[in-house]
Amino acid sequence: MLLDAYESQLVLIDYQERLLPAIADAAGVLANAARLAQAARMLDVPVWGTEQNPSKLGPLPPELRGECQRILAKMEFSACAEGLTDWLRPPQKPPQGNARSLPKHLQKPREEQSAGRASIVVAGCEAHICLLQTALDLLDDEFEVWVVTDACGSRTDRNRDAAFDRLAGAGAELVTTEMVLFEWLGGAEHPQFKAVQALIK
Repeated sequence: MLLDAYESQLVLIDYQERLLPAIADAAGVLANAARLAQAARMLDVPVWGTEQNPSKLGPLPPELRGECQRILAKMEFSACAEGLTDWLRPPQKPPQGNARSLPKHLQKPREEQSAGRASIVVAGCEAHICLLQTALDLLDDEFEVWVVTDACGSRTDRNRDAAFDRLAGAGAELVTTEMVLFEWLGGAEHPQFKAVQALIK
């Protein structure tokens, strides 16, 4: 099973300015998150961000904040507990109009960019707390969850790796930034191939 850009959404969890200094290899983790966000923008993949207790931990850095369609401020560790699932799978709107409305086959389709995109690519901090709890809730909500391991961090490698073990056991796919980018592209003839490739050179 490969990722498809048209079926994907990207969720960036809690890369916050007062948390990052405590994260192991924070510079590498943040650089990969920025690559994911930039590639997602080029490939029309919706990008969502979260901030844990932003009044204490600060905002997402500008290079991520500017790529997000929306940012969810939260106090719960799982972003799903605070409404992320509704962003990823918007509730169906009731039909509009009256009995004289156009028949369904003549009506314009709903333009909901995230509707039907069930592959959720997630990355963030801390891997064993907010990312883990969000990803497990997404699996419970019947999304396909793809965890970008080299764009995730915790204060210690042991905590990060324990999160990956648990997520793999629960059914999440563990991937790397380059796996995601090249699966989203699908091939070297994609019109954005050179632009995306330049992100990792």
